Amino acid sequence: MSAQIQLNDHPLSEQDYLEGEKLSEIKHEYIDGDVYAMAGASKNHERITMNLTREFGNHLKNKPCEPFASDVKIKAGSRFFYPDVMVVCDDATPNEYYTESPVIIVEVVSKSTRRIDETIKRTTYPTIPSLKEFVLIEQDFVDVEVCRKSQGWISNHFFMGDEVPFESLGLTLAVEEIYARVDNEDVRTFLEERALREQEAAQPGAEEG
Repeated sequence: MSAQIQLNDHPLSEQDYLEGEKLSEIKHEYIDGDVYAMAGASKNHERITMNLTREFGNHLKNKPCEPFASDVKIKAGSRFFYPDVMVVCDDATPNEYYTESPVIIVEVVSKSTRRIDETIKRTTYPTIPSLKEFVLIEQDFVDVEVCRKSQGWISNHFFMGDEVPFESLGLTLAVEEIYARVDNEDVRTFLEERALREQEAAQPGAEEG
């Protein structure tokens, strides 16, 4: 998610929040009566989000589950969030603007969002009955953290060169695909080292000795 700024001094009702959100040009998240404006995202943030949305969408084509990017809300108890990416199956939520039944949620983490992502969202998302996987992806370095309901929400970390199984979707993606076009030191180092290996392997006599 992108950075947040708290706006209200007094608790706001859920209904007032939802009605105001329909008219607002800026997205806000709602946490126990407090409203937070969402600031803009970085290019790396958007690259990761779009990579996953595209891969999820292609995989789920002609299937009952569908992916959503950051314009549809999740309701979890008395909290509303705009996850960066989520997939919803068999949605029975009687509202066009939010869902209560995601099977997977992905948040892209930055310095400005780490506190809420690592505390409030990490403890809130697992309380959603339908949720099977919760994913945190770092944008400033390479680390894909996957927490699964089937494993008691323990953390599994994946790095460049690894493949990530998204069990809730029956989909496996290379970490390199998730970070396609992302510009950070870990990605640059991985690509440079691979290019060097390929160059060395292509040199005459490389296979000898």
